[in-house]
Amino acid sequence: MSTGGLHRLKSMRNQLSASERKIAEFILAHPREAIHMTAAELGKRTQTSGASVVRLSKSLQLDGFQDLKMKIAGDLAKPVDQGYRDIKPEEPIDLIIRKITSNTIQSLRDTAEIIDCRELGKAVQILLQAKNVHFFGIGASHIIALDAQQKWLRINRGATAFSDTHLVATQIANAEPSDIVFAISFSGETPEVVKILRLAKMYGVRTISLTKYGPSSVANLAETRLYTSFSMEATFRSGATSSRIAQLHIIDILFLAMASAQYDKIVELLDKTRKATRWLKDNN
Repeated sequence: MSTGGLHRLKSMRNQLSASERKIAEFILAHPREAIHMTAAELGKRTQTSGASVVRLSKSLQLDGFQDLKMKIAGDLAKPVDQGYRDIKPEEPIDLIIRKITSNTIQSLRDTAEIIDCRELGKAVQILLQAKNVHFFGIGASHIIALDAQQKWLRINRGATAFSDTHLVATQIANAEPSDIVFAISFSGETPEVVKILRLAKMYGVRTISLTKYGPSSVANLAETRLYTSFSMEATFRSGATSSRIAQLHIIDILFLAMASAQYDKIVELLDKTRKATRWLKDNN
C-alpha cells in the first residue's frame, strides 16, 4: 500500500507557498475528510483553489492530488508511528537503547515512504554506466561517502571519496564522459558541496544528490535527486544519528539494486574480494 503523504506534508509545510501551506495544514488536521474531497472541493474549503491543490501535490513531488490522497489513505490504514524520542539527562542505558533503536527504525520507515522509485531507478542506471563515481560529503556526510566508496571498490568500480574540495575539483576537471559526482549533504546547503556541484555543472559532469527531503541548493543543482526523511523532533538527530543511518540505507539500496541488475558478475567480484581479504586474515 502506498504511504508517506502525511510525512511529506509535515516535512515540507514550512517551505510551501502561503496557499499551499494553508491546504497542507487543513489536510494534516483533517486527513480522513480530505481524502474524500476533489481538488476543487478542497480548494473551496480552504479558501484557495483547485489549482493550488494540484500545485501542492507537485511541490510534494507527486503525480497529482489523487496520488497524494492514495498515500494519505495508506498512512491512515497503518499503525500509528511512535515518533522520534530524544534522550534526557541521566537517562538509564536500557531506555537509551530502546529510544535510539525506535528512532532508527522510524527514520528508515520514513525514508522508505518518500523514495521515488523512478528517480532511484534512474540513479541506478547512471551508476551502472559510470566509469568513476566521485562521492563527496563534508563532516558526517563524508562517512557516508567513504562507505559508498568501499562498496563500489569491492565490485571493481572506480570510486573516490575525497573530503578536500581541491582534490574533488581536480577529479571533475579530468572527468571521463561517464563519470558521476555523487553529492551528499543532509541539510542540502553545505557550502562546499554546493560549490562542487556548480563546478560539475560547469564541466558538464553528471550529478546525483542525497539530501533531506525537500528543495535545497544541493538538490536543485543535481541532475538526479535522492532523499532521506527529515524530522526535527529529536535534538540529537542533528548530530547525525538516525539521519546517518537513513543515508547509509539509501547507499545500500543503490548498491544492491546494482547487484541485482548485474547479479552474476557482481557476485563473482564480491567473491574475489572476499577471498583476498580472507587471505590477509589467514596469513597474519
